[in-house]
Amino acid sequence: MSSLTLRKFVMPEVVFGEGARRQAVQYLDNLGVNHALLVTDPGVIASGWIAEIAAAAEAEGIAVSIFSKISENPRTDEVESGAQVYRRNDCNGILAIGGGSSMDCAKGIAILSTNGGEIWNYEGVDQIPHMGPPLICIPTTAGSSADVSQFAIITDRNKKKKFGIISKTIIPDVSLVDPDMLSTLPRSYIAYCGFDALTHAIEAYVSTGSSHLTDLHALEAIRLIKDALPRVYKSEDDAEGTRFIALGSLHAGIAFSNASLGLVHAMAHPLSGVYDLPHGEMNSLLLPHIIRYNFTSSRSRYEQIARTLGVPEDEISREGVEALINVLGEIAEDVGITGTLSDRGVMKRDIPTLADFAVVDGCIVTNPRLPTWEEVTQIYEKAL
Repeated sequence: MSSLTLRKFVMPEVVFGEGARRQAVQYLDNLGVNHALLVTDPGVIASGWIAEIAAAAEAEGIAVSIFSKISENPRTDEVESGAQVYRRNDCNGILAIGGGSSMDCAKGIAILSTNGGEIWNYEGVDQIPHMGPPLICIPTTAGSSADVSQFAIITDRNKKKKFGIISKTIIPDVSLVDPDMLSTLPRSYIAYCGFDALTHAIEAYVSTGSSHLTDLHALEAIRLIKDALPRVYKSEDDAEGTRFIALGSLHAGIAFSNASLGLVHAMAHPLSGVYDLPHGEMNSLLLPHIIRYNFTSSRSRYEQIARTLGVPEDEISREGVEALINVLGEIAEDVGITGTLSDRGVMKRDIPTLADFAVVDGCIVTNPRLPTWEEVTQIYEKAL
């Protein structure tokens, strides 16, 4: 990237720290919301966070309706159902509390509330003509970074595909990042979400859309996550590690929202769409193979990532790409991610369909090396 290349950098207002969730009512009021649609999922409701925040809003005279019928990979019909609840209750703002699924669904509801139509009409880049209502996000995972990004990923179950909506109109107004919200996450989710965040940072750093500003956030995310992820996975009581993993995810989200992503996400999205597999887990299994594919096109940047992950300089010089892949493999093993795609039920016969979806995914555009359909099929086969 030339120092003269023009780049735009956008992000929502962010409040970070323990107890940040308690600012939600103030921001709803500041944004003129008198009836909020609270978008979440059953697991978050069971944790008790929803009752606390809804009661605080109602105590200040802000009515709350709750929509929680959301799958792990949010679906087109769920977005439409949420939009119906929004309209039926005359809501004028949205508060999303949950992981990437809840926040992406909330973005879809916001789109339909002011633009109408079907959510798949907005697939692609900058296809949304009108801004949605005020949107506040409180993430309960550290990985998706949907609370700061201009991306929404929705699953069309009829077509068995995930599609991306990319637009600055769906960047949330406010992100309240409260590390306390991570306390109820299962161990496997910590692993998957952490690898999603790490992949965001790596892909943003090597993206052809990167800039000096996104580089700062991407490298800081990698630095934080490499130590914090294994710590938090192994200990539920590591408050410092939890804070660092939440901060690393935030940095990674700011980086990829502005630099975009690459081939890992382009190939992971179809796997989740066809097999309904956890997105972060798919990223972790694809990442080594795609680094090998990309390495010669962005060698200096991958070497800098290896340095940031603590790989000694002589090892980088001696082993090249394998030095980076080895350290990533060690992190994955530390958090219980091992095996291959075939271990998760992915079948060779489906690879042509997966490749069809991957080569038209918007994330592929900023990959440092643009693959052919045949090359994508070969990478899937190596990951089986």
